[in-house]
Amino acid sequence: MLVPAKRDRWGLLAQRDFRLLLVGETASGLGNGITTVALPLVAVLTLQATALDVGLLAAAVWLPWLIMGLPAGAWVDRLPRRGIMIVCNLVSAAMYASVPIAGWLDQLTLTHLFIVALVCGTSAVFFNTACHAYVPAILAQPDLADGNAKLQVSEAGTRVLGRSAAGFTAQALGATVGLLLDSLTFLVSTVCLLGIRTREERPARQAGGTSLVREIAEGLRFLNRDPYLRPIVIYGATLNLLLMGYQAVQVVFLVRTIGVSAGVVGLLVMCASLGGVLGALLATRLCRRWGNARALVLSQALACPFALLLPLTTPGLGLLLFASGAFVLGVGVSVGNVVVGTFRQSYCPPHLLGRVSSASMATNQGTIAIGSALGGVLGSAIGIRPTMWVLTAPLALTWLLVTFSPAGRERELPLAVSPEGHNDQSAGAASLPGIVEGQP
Repeated sequence: MLVPAKRDRWGLLAQRDFRLLLVGETASGLGNGITTVALPLVAVLTLQATALDVGLLAAAVWLPWLIMGLPAGAWVDRLPRRGIMIVCNLVSAAMYASVPIAGWLDQLTLTHLFIVALVCGTSAVFFNTACHAYVPAILAQPDLADGNAKLQVSEAGTRVLGRSAAGFTAQALGATVGLLLDSLTFLVSTVCLLGIRTREERPARQAGGTSLVREIAEGLRFLNRDPYLRPIVIYGATLNLLLMGYQAVQVVFLVRTIGVSAGVVGLLVMCASLGGVLGALLATRLCRRWGNARALVLSQALACPFALLLPLTTPGLGLLLFASGAFVLGVGVSVGNVVVGTFRQSYCPPHLLGRVSSASMATNQGTIAIGSALGGVLGSAIGIRPTMWVLTAPLALTWLLVTFSPAGRERELPLAVSPEGHNDQSAGAASLPGIVEGQP
């Protein structure tokens, strides 16, 4: 049985296994930050890709969520989660390393990039689903909020470094070198996972066994019938569609419309990660002060309208509009991640956590693929700046979806589902010390 961390100045950091998980996720966050900028830069600067190409490439990273998201949850509930994460890391490391190798051999093509995006996207589906379900195996329930907030701070912070490093690396050493650095971060993450001593209990199977389809359906029914999870997933899906729609063309927007260098692109894009760091640092305080439901609603209501600053960007001082818009959006998304993730981990029955998490993330991440493709298509059809307007205008209003959900009427989200299937409203206020991680 897991023992809650002592409430001293070190807290969770005194736990060896959590430190290893944190270092591994920090390395992975650094790699993700590099890839976010490096992959489209390779396409734009090395292969002279069009806006449509870049949008479809971004979509390819997220397309596996639409195809594999639901079965991934059922498999994660059947198999050791740490083992899944290690295999996914090794696959991603090999695929990202193949890009600079192909570049040095003068064999790099857009088709190669699309294959890398699809394979690594599939690995990410299984890794993220397994990781979300693995955290409760490392931490006692009272520590989930603090642990997830620390993981979110680490991930956002390393993405700051990763995005800026990718831009300057591309400018100094070539765009493909950034993906080699990304490959190394996956190896570091693997070493950390191998060092974790805590052994998770293998999920119990139902008597007589059940088919994969029935297990998937069970998770979907739980998600669809729950009055709290369902509207949160709808909000997250809508937000992600619009966020990734403009982000799919933001590198093209900054390089070709605004005329900035690769290094400046990295600095501007990392502003969202800087906001993410601040949001993760503030999330637990906001939840304690306002309640986790109010923290979710108010953070989204304050952040989403700042999306309107992005298409107003101009050269020179006008770059501050992009920087500030991305920064505040990053704050809101990060607070939402901490709230939603901890809520889901605490609220869902343990035997359903993998399936409910994958169903939620398949919906949220699947719309990222659609949004990325939409951004590329619109960029080619109507131009880059008009595309930025078309996608950020509705983004500024998405906070209304969560405001008019049951979460908008509560101070605290419930901690668990009662045995009768009704939500335990009192547990959230009494027991939840802060709040968690997720995909808003």
